[in-house]
Amino acid sequence: MTIGADGWARGGLAVRIFLFMASGYFMSYGLRAINATIAPELVAETGLDNARLGALTSAYFVGFALMQLPVGIWLDRFGPRRVNATLMLVAALGCLLFGLASSFATLWFARMLLGVGMSAGLMACFASSRLWFAPGLQTRMAAWTVMMGTMGVLVATIPVRHALAWTDWRGVFFICAALLVAISAVMAFGVPRGRGESGSAATAGASSPAGGQSFLALLAGYREVGHSSYFWRMAIVGALNQGSFIALQTLWVGPWFNRVLGFSPEVTAAALFAFNATLLGGYLVTGWLAPRVLSVPARILRVAAIGVAISMVMLALTAAAPVFSGVITWIIIALISCVFTPIQASVGMQFPARLGGRALTAYNLIVFVAVFIIQAGLGFVVDALIGQGLGEPDAFRVGLAVVAALQVVALLTLMVGRGGVLHRPRQDTP
Repeated sequence: MTIGADGWARGGLAVRIFLFMASGYFMSYGLRAINATIAPELVAETGLDNARLGALTSAYFVGFALMQLPVGIWLDRFGPRRVNATLMLVAALGCLLFGLASSFATLWFARMLLGVGMSAGLMACFASSRLWFAPGLQTRMAAWTVMMGTMGVLVATIPVRHALAWTDWRGVFFICAALLVAISAVMAFGVPRGRGESGSAATAGASSPAGGQSFLALLAGYREVGHSSYFWRMAIVGALNQGSFIALQTLWVGPWFNRVLGFSPEVTAAALFAFNATLLGGYLVTGWLAPRVLSVPARILRVAAIGVAISMVMLALTAAAPVFSGVITWIIIALISCVFTPIQASVGMQFPARLGGRALTAYNLIVFVAVFIIQAGLGFVVDALIGQGLGEPDAFRVGLAVVAALQVVALLTLMVGRGGVLHRPRQDTP
């Protein structure tokens, strides 16, 4: 366990920091997506329609979004270790309450509380990377962190289906509550103190970026973030593209396989596993390539534009033509989505360290408000169309076409206007 002469973590210490912090995101993403797997059992027991299922699942993102601004301040002021370890306990309480709930209102509140507890999961990992890893490694660490989250989604597919053979969906949430308590402990006692926790540089070699500032001064930092045109361009794209993908991945891909393609719950879980396993592999490769490919803002914008364009086309084809609506097309969509995580990390790198947590959480707030709207809205659209006499598979296709249309707006945001792809110089070198 060493810290190099340059002040960055090395060897076993680096591995421990990464794994312990990313374990929270592993649980965050798994629990975010678990309703896609348990939807048949959840619907059978509670009688939820598509609109209420979407509203329930998206309650996670309500809690998540509400916490982003204070989480950004806490990350900059207290450090990612303390903030994330504490919030993991709130998430454990949310899991426990969800498992005990007997009404839709209690289920919704528990799911929202779970979102509150997971609200620092990814951003705490990004902030921890800023403290412990060199700037050139930031996009790689971002991709590998999300790879860990995708492992959580994998566990939420076939393994959860197997677990349902000997327990019910409530038992699954009780197990998750116990795991979250354990993860909180390893974060609190296994990750060393860093900047922003003690006002000294005992372990990271630098002073706290937010130490000594008042709460109002820290809150005012969001105004500085909001003055960046680059931030708003990428945040809008993140909301429409990442927001759409997360809304689909964490709920609606499962019902698509089950209700549009006619897969059984077991085959649906296997298809979700393949979908998310591909995503995991994509993040692994992206982690290796990101420091070279996404090294300057001009190149980041061009890669994002290509990714949005391909995503737009694939979603439109999936909605319009049954021949394109199968697992392979969804796997391609998953692979394309991988480019947006290192792009998200690049947003934080456009600001000084003292604003890093607030820039990332402001971006996250916008993305997850979009996830809530898209995820809940798609359920309402599908039910409304069914109410007008349209068959459920066709109703899902129309809803997906609306999601594809959002990608057109994202692409235009990247391409046009001052600083857009069409107006940037051709040079890529730093």
